[in-house]
Formats: sequence, C-alpha cells, structure tokens
Amino acid sequence: MNLAIFRAYDIRGIADVDLDNEFVELLGAAYGTLIKRDGGERVCVGRDPRVHSERLFGALEQGIRSTGIDVVEVGVVPTPMLYFSVFHHDADGGVQITGSHNPGDYNGFKMMRGKRSLYGEQIITLRDMMQSRDFDSGEGTRIEAPIFDTYVDYVCDNIQLGDRPLSLVVDGGNGAGGPGAMAILERMGVKTKGLFIEMDGTFPNHHPDPTVESNLEDLKKAVAETGADCGIAYDGDADRIGLIDEQGEVIWGDRLLILLSREILREHPGTPIVGEVKCSQTLFDDIAKHGGKPIMSAVGHSIIKERMKKEGSLLAGEMSGHIFFAHRWFGFDDAVYTTMRVLEILSSSDKKLSELLADVPRTCVTPEIRLDCPDDRKFGIVDDAIASFKKTHEVCDIDGARVQFEKGWGLIRASNTQPVLVLRAEADTEADLAEIRGKLESFVALRS
Repeated sequence: MNLAIFRAYDIRGIADVDLDNEFVELLGAAYGTLIKRDGGERVCVGRDPRVHSERLFGALEQGIRSTGIDVVEVGVVPTPMLYFSVFHHDADGGVQITGSHNPGDYNGFKMMRGKRSLYGEQIITLRDMMQSRDFDSGEGTRIEAPIFDTYVDYVCDNIQLGDRPLSLVVDGGNGAGGPGAMAILERMGVKTKGLFIEMDGTFPNHHPDPTVESNLEDLKKAVAETGADCGIAYDGDADRIGLIDEQGEVIWGDRLLILLSREILREHPGTPIVGEVKCSQTLFDDIAKHGGKPIMSAVGHSIIKERMKKEGSLLAGEMSGHIFFAHRWFGFDDAVYTTMRVLEILSSSDKKLSELLADVPRTCVTPEIRLDCPDDRKFGIVDDAIASFKKTHEVCDIDGARVQFEKGWGLIRASNTQPVLVLRAEADTEADLAEIRGKLESFVALRS
C-alpha cells in the first residue's frame, strides 16, 4: 500500500500501480463501514470517463456493498453531479472516482460523509481501517439511478438569463463536464461552440487543466474566430472552471470571484465571501469596498466548504478555479453551474466581460512558484517563516506565512499533497514584486 496516495483532500494515485482491485475493495469496505457506523444505509457513486474508472467502480462497489451499504450508481458524471446526487437522493454519503486534473494514468476518489466532504484526519482513519481490516459485514445492493437529466433540469430551473443574447465557446477538454454544459446551454438558448466535448479518458487534444494557460490556446483561438462574449474551460471532472474574456485574457479565480461577489453583495449586503491565501489583495479589498465581509481561508476545496458553513458564507473561491455557491445552490464547487451564473451577469448587462472588471486595480503577481522540499522539512520551514517575519511584519498564518510588506505581500506555504513549498507574491510594480520574491526565495534557500 502506497501511503503517499492518502492526501489531504482525497485519495489519488497512478491507477494501474497504486489502485489495484484489492486496494480499492479494501477502501470501499472501510468507507462503507464508516458510513454504516454513522447510521447510514446508502451512498451515491459516480465515475469520470478515464479508461480505468469502470474497473475501479466495480472494486469499490464490491467493497462498499460487503458492509451492508447500498450503492446508488449515478453513472459517468462530473464530480459536481455526484455531489448533487447526494443531496437529491438524500444519501448518507458519496464517492466520485476521478483523476480530476491529473494526467490520464492517474485516478482517485473524492468522498463525502453525509453531505460534507470527507478529508484530513478522516482519510487517515480510512487508511488505518484498511490496514487493520476493521470492517463491518453485510449484503448491500446496487441501485441504478442516472442523475444527468435531473441535474440538467435543476440547473435550468435555477438560472434566469437576461434579455441580451450571448455567444459562448466551451472547451470540455474531453472530460466529464462538457455534455452536461452543452445540454444546459442549448436549452437556455445560448449560442455555443463546443470544443472537445466528447468524453475521452485519454484526453487526446490537450490536458484538462485550465489553470495552465497553454491549455487554453484552442479556446482563445475559437473565441477570437467566433467573436464570442467569453470562453469557458473545465478540468477533467468539472469542479474547476477556466474563464477568458472576449479579448482572450484569462480571468483567474480571484478576479472571477470579484465579478461574482459584486452580484451577490447587491442582493445580500454584508455577507461573508471566502477566498484563500493565494488570492490577490484586490479581491479582499473589493469585497470590503462593496459592503461584504472578506474572509481569508486556508487552501483546499474541503477546507473552504467547511469555512463557508462556519461563516454562513454565500460564495467562496480559489485561484485554482474552484467556485462555491451557497446562494441558490448547495455550497459545493461546480464549474458548470458557475458558468451559468457568469452568463446571468453578462446577459443582464450592456457591458463586455472585460469592461465589468476594468475598475479592478492591475497588480504584478508571480505565478505559483513550487520549490522541492522534503515532507519532513517543509512544515518546519513554514513555521520558521511565521516566527521570523512576525518580528517585523504583519503575518497571516492561517495556511503558511502570508507576509504583508510595504508595497505588497508574499506567501510561503507547504503543499498538502506534495513534497513542495509554494511561494506567491503580489505588488504594484515589477520592481517591488522582484524584491518581495527575492526575500521569500532567500529565506527558503537559507533553510533548505
């Protein structure tokens, strides 16, 4: 058993190496036992279109049912559709088999315990149960309950587009999100050009990760050729969105959250809006400027969902394109639903997408800088950074050390999933940015 595949937010590894049938059946037995001991009786299970997902479903289902828990099979779906099925069926949990945005030879499991994410120490509990074979027994059944049409109906009923006609390009990346998005957009009367909509787990056209700008080249070209109002891209399981405006400029997660939060705050002034520590300061400033309560959270979709519940937040987001609506939705991250909320705003405005964000200050930012660092040292270096910088600077230590400098900020945090330190910085000028970045990198270099 490769213990490294038990990650902070999910279980993920190379499918034909780390996730053999024996391992997956044991995982299913541990998960089913956990749900059963919670008093649960049935869970929903979905899978993405990767070539090994069907095999993994068979082994997982066998393990879950061996504990006496029923499996509601919802089909080949994006992760948000699996989340939706848990609410729709009022199930006691759910598992999505997906490699998300990882390369095609990867796969994994995103899990729910009740209506909430199963993550962190709960994943370690599953690992310990697997190692000790601490399982209940029983005879669960399989219930086939395709959720695609129900989800499409629900989203369409939830969305109210304005009078302005729109044109759109959607890049499905051959992942799980394209078919549902196209079905919704067609019914809602949005003129849409689809790219790579057919599900294909080998991802023959480009890797489905919209946080990597090179993966958006086909989308940019199609938006320019068609004169579309915007372009949308999804990752492999459609819980992360990529967005470009009519000029082909990428609107990263923090800027997208500005657009969405302004709309929420018009209806619900004063509501908390959650962003994570890598987000631009312009996001938190804009939320406050428009009468909201900015909340800075640790990174991670599971962590942010819990923070939203704690704060009573209606909206949250990450740089990676996870966008979470609790306003008219269920609080989970859903790129297809987020698409429709963007179109609600555009179709009710006479401004272009670029114009809607033209008043947001332009800053200089680094990409996400990833420095190799052993797992047994990375958290110690972050602790040193917190202690050291706090002597002279204001530091937010909710997830690493986000240090406030005179002309910007810099972040040193430990990755929760890899032996890596993550650095990021923002400033008003390139010179100030270089100075902050240099301070961060020098600090890490002295301790590596």
